[in-house]
Amino acid sequence: MQICIRKWKIEDAGSLAQMLNNKKVLDNLRDGIPYPYTEGHAREFITEMLSADETKIFAFAITVNDQVAGSIGVFRCDNIHFRTAEMGYYIGEAYWGKGIMTSAVKQTCDYVFKHTDIVRIFAEPFSYNIASCRVLEKSGFQFEGLLRSNAIKNGKILDMKMYSLIKDI
Repeated sequence: MQICIRKWKIEDAGSLAQMLNNKKVLDNLRDGIPYPYTEGHAREFITEMLSADETKIFAFAITVNDQVAGSIGVFRCDNIHFRTAEMGYYIGEAYWGKGIMTSAVKQTCDYVFKHTDIVRIFAEPFSYNIASCRVLEKSGFQFEGLLRSNAIKNGKILDMKMYSLIKDI
């Protein structure tokens, strides 16, 4: 199984729309993603990522054997946090539990640390998302703390966990 990250292509829109038309995937993401998610939404997202400031947004398709399986992005913060970035990701349900996301997270962090001045990447999964927390731990992220009552998702007040990976300097 060949797992890679690469820039998005407009022709990925169909695969992206199919992945995000799954409530199980959306329930683990932040709000703002339309449901149902159409190919039009996907094309709009891909176009936005391809035209984004390449010093601030690092957005990749995750592929398995050249098939789009998910999405991963690192987003630079600003002001005094300009050398810190937040990571977000998801993968289609058919690809869960196969080590794909761990590989993608490692590849993405390696890329960002090698090609930018970013020194800290953090992620904030919902505390109930054990699989996502495990991906981060297996990728070398350290648990920094519990963010109590930090989000409202699907009408529920939820805790989140803070994880970070620091660049070796």
